[in-house]
Amino acid sequence: MKLKVSDLSLMDNPHPASALAQRSTRLAFLIAGFSGAAWAPIIPYVKLRCGLTDAHLGLLLLCLGMGSIVAMPIAGSLAGRFGCRWIIAVASLAVCCSLPVLSSSDVMPLLAVALTVFGAGVGSIDCVVNVQAVIVERACQKTMMSGFHGLFSVGGLLGAIGVSSLLSFGFSPLQASFAVVMLLMLSARLALSGLLTGRTHSETGPVFAFPHGIVLTIGVMCFIVFLAEGAAIDWSAVFLTTVRHVEVRYTGLGYVAFASTMTVGRLLGDRLVRHIPGRVLVTGGSLLAALGMLLVTMVPVWQMTLLGYALVGAGCANVVPVLYSTVGRQTFMPEHLAVSAITTLGYSGILVGPAALGFVAQSVSLSFALGSVGVLLVFVTVMGLMLPQALINGETS
Repeated sequence: MKLKVSDLSLMDNPHPASALAQRSTRLAFLIAGFSGAAWAPIIPYVKLRCGLTDAHLGLLLLCLGMGSIVAMPIAGSLAGRFGCRWIIAVASLAVCCSLPVLSSSDVMPLLAVALTVFGAGVGSIDCVVNVQAVIVERACQKTMMSGFHGLFSVGGLLGAIGVSSLLSFGFSPLQASFAVVMLLMLSARLALSGLLTGRTHSETGPVFAFPHGIVLTIGVMCFIVFLAEGAAIDWSAVFLTTVRHVEVRYTGLGYVAFASTMTVGRLLGDRLVRHIPGRVLVTGGSLLAALGMLLVTMVPVWQMTLLGYALVGAGCANVVPVLYSTVGRQTFMPEHLAVSAITTLGYSGILVGPAALGFVAQSVSLSFALGSVGVLLVFVTVMGLMLPQALINGETS
């Protein structure tokens, strides 16, 4: 049964605290994680098919980042004016249309355009689901953000394992991408009815505002943590292939190790947040992630590389959810602008950051580039200590 536009127009805007809105929020996070991670195991095939160097691959990945960064503030503003439902629907369609092109083409201009569209779709979904999550969490008056982001990680894990499995069974990247498209279309169809359609601000407000005050600090922290995640998504398979000399069809295991521990950590995160101060989760988690990234780069054994990625995932698991909840409590900026600005700044780490790592890898080495991410994670610990204790621990509203 196909969903008609007239059917959607008749759907009521669900109450943010309703079971329907909560279910759709969880499913939307699942879609966001799945769509982004499904691309990761295909990257080495694109690199080999097109004969790309690390620098050339980094330049290609820059298209994904630029598409997302341009789309995020626009998507956040449109979600504030028209609700979340239609933005996520259009963005999901963009992902479904571009992924098969990325899986099959060896024409660089076409790949660049497709990756830009793919990045815009993924970035728009990531931004808007966080807008919905902040609204739903506040309406329910209970900690839910780690659980939402946990399902993002579940989606990422399913995407990485699913596509890696299909490729190892002999499926072509194009065939695997069509399987992803079918699952995304089905999931989006199920999620739409519970996504919010009401405005969150006046139509006369600004489209985008640069983060300032505590919002800027949180944005920089998110940038670094997302950079670590982007390094795992975009470079773990390449690192295992070129540096640890693992067979190409098994190189998706690096991201699987990362996503597995991140998923478990986030699914347990809501319970942890209720018993452990947010500051401890942010500072301790970032230090653990730094240790894991240094283990990845300094110990020349592929099994220890997988362990390192697992530690990075466990450490990063609840840093971003705690920071997003902090954004929902701050009063420096309007909610939709703060979420949009932080998502744009933060996700530039996962999108543009890996491209920069490619240029560093070309100039020095890939190990050095990934090791620098571990050093940056230490700075997250320092900045976490600077945040007001009551705000980051959720002691004030």
